[in-house]
Formats: sequence, structure tokens, C-alpha cells
Amino acid sequence: MEKSDKILVTGGRGLVGSAVVAHLTQLGYSDIVPIGREDCDLMDRNATEALLHRVKPRHVFHAAARVYGIVGNMKNRALSFHDNVTINTNVIHASHLSGVKKITVMGTGAVYPYPSPRLPLVEEDIFLGRPHPAEEAYAHAKRAALAMLEAYEADHGLEWAYVISCNLFGPRDKFDIHFGHVVPSLVAKFHHARENGGMVSVWGDGSARRDFLYVNDCAEAVRRIMESGRGPINMGSGSVYRIRDIVDTLARVTGMEDRIEWDPSKPNGQDYRAYELSRLNGLGFVSQYSLEEGLRETWDWFCKNAPTQA
Repeated sequence: MEKSDKILVTGGRGLVGSAVVAHLTQLGYSDIVPIGREDCDLMDRNATEALLHRVKPRHVFHAAARVYGIVGNMKNRALSFHDNVTINTNVIHASHLSGVKKITVMGTGAVYPYPSPRLPLVEEDIFLGRPHPAEEAYAHAKRAALAMLEAYEADHGLEWAYVISCNLFGPRDKFDIHFGHVVPSLVAKFHHARENGGMVSVWGDGSARRDFLYVNDCAEAVRRIMESGRGPINMGSGSVYRIRDIVDTLARVTGMEDRIEWDPSKPNGQDYRAYELSRLNGLGFVSQYSLEEGLRETWDWFCKNAPTQA
């Protein structure tokens, strides 16, 4: 991937896409085209193909998606499946038609079977069973994108990489108390409690464990995958934290240690998810941000932007 290559980034104003655009720009990549919903409706096949034909990118980083947290995935199964399959199908097919050299697609750790065939999770095991029931529809839509990439490589020689992401967090996330992912949802809850009084109610008992990666580290990992990665590649920090660790760290960052209440009647989600990272590490990636550094930057950004983001 040359600094002068035209790179199209879908979801270019969202959590991952915007971080990738900023990171590549900082490194001197000079022809980046970020695409948001206002630029092109990726649900529209004709519009998507026209966009790719007009821009003619050499590389595509596809981060656009309909994304929820656990609750949102459980309450919007059909919408999540339909929209993600449609978006992914349109972008991958249009990339092929426009002669894209390589497409890198943002996936999710939800694609892995549950119960896990082995831990940490290994890329070869993705299709060995059904995903976790709480995320099944979303996960199957993301699996379909992986299967499509394999087919388009076999029939058309399309070069691709598929990023199997751990839990990400950072600025410009979807800070939705009810339907967001765990970290942005918690950040919004802490902010709401600070502004309005009351307690921060947290789902589950805090025992579920995940690999969390700050979005600036994610951007560096994605760049390396775009440049040199092939096939499905796990992405993570290599550190696994309890949800309780996230809550305790946010409480310390916000000075709200005495404002937490746990609701064990609500689901924890999958109990443990960690990733085998030899493919990513082989590309030279090393996480630079500690959990507290990433959460502090996310909190500070949200506090400055909360009137338009909450």
C-alpha cells in the first residue's frame, strides 16, 4: 500500500473508520476518501456501485455497519441481519466490479462459535458451530461477508483481509445507554449519573471477561492488516479484563467510585472471549494504550461532545 494510493473508507465518520482516516492521514497517506451515510446509502446497490466506479479506489477499508450492543442485537435480529448482509454484499461486489486491488473488511468476534471450540479463539474455528444466541443474527451477517470474500477470491482473484475485532472503544462511538456496546454505554451512564444524580446501574455481575482495545491502537492494527494481512485475522490487545475492571476504572477516572450498583438479573453475555493473536503480532503490532489511558481519553472526549452525542 503506497502513500499515494487512493483509499476509500466506508463508515468513515464512525468509531473505527474515523480513527483509521486520522491515522493514515497522520502517516502521510494523501488520497483518502471517507464515506458516511450522507455521502452514499450503502443499502442501495446502484448507488454503491456508482460510488466505487466514480472514486476508483485501489484499496477499500469497509467499516460501515448497523451495530448494536447485546440488547440491540437481541431486539433487532431481522434488521441487523438484513441491513448488514445488504451493506456488505453491495460493498464487496462493487469493489470487485470497480477493480479494487484489495478490500479489508471490519468483522467481529461475535462470528465465533459458542461454546468456543478452544480458547483463545483461533481464526480457523469460525465456522465450527453456531454463534452465541444473543448475537446470532448479527454474527451470521458478518460470517456471510467472510464467505463472500472467500468466494470472490476463488472466482475473481479479489485480494482481501477480514478483521475479527475484539471489543473496541473510543471517541465517536455510539454512546447509547440502552443499545450501545459495553464501554460507550457505560460512559453514557456515568455521564448521565454525574449530570442528573443517582446511581450508575450496570448489567450483570461484572464477571464476563473480554479483550478491550482502544480505537487508536485499532487504527494502527488495521493499517498493518491493510498493508500486509491476508484472510481472517484476529485483532486485540492481548489483555483480557472483567467487565468489573472496566467499571472500576471508569469510576476512578470519573471520581464516582461510590455510585455503582450491579443488576445481576440482567445478562452478562458470553462469559469469556479472548483471541489468539499470532497473525496480528506477526505483522508487528503492539498495543500502546493502557486500559485507563484509553478510557480517560474516551471520557474526556464524551464530556466535551455529550450535548450532541448522548
